[in-house]
Amino acid sequence: MVTVRLEWTEVADRSLGLPIYATAGAAGADVRANFEDRQGVTLQPGARILVPTGLRIAVPEGYEVQLRPRSGLALKHGITLPNSPGTIDSDYRGLLGVIVQNGGTEAFEVTHGMRIAQLVVAPVVQAAFELGPLDETARGGGGFGSTGTG
Repeated sequence: MVTVRLEWTEVADRSLGLPIYATAGAAGADVRANFEDRQGVTLQPGARILVPTGLRIAVPEGYEVQLRPRSGLALKHGITLPNSPGTIDSDYRGLLGVIVQNGGTEAFEVTHGMRIAQLVVAPVVQAAFELGPLDETARGGGGFGSTGTG
């Protein structure tokens, strides 16, 4: 098990608790909206906002934390994270915020304490990049849709 260190901001509502896995088999831990004024925000269709979590984060070296949408919010309301998955690098020590967008057709209320996203901890492999000839494959340079449909 990997430990991700968290720290509350001075104005955070600590009663909301730390991110938590909803079930024993969950890959993502739910993180909550934590507004300084304890009020929610109405998100109009097409609009996006940075939702505060009231947390700072320290991810261990060799790992990242991915921010991902919650499937229920996406299906029922069109609420998503436009940069999904958002990546939090191991050397970042700032505020943990979630970019949330309303892709639905109705205004959506992001309330204080709402489970707004999932945090997924994943290992990171860094690559060496070098110029050189590329090997040939059956697909070659075929791009979007080049392997057919269905």
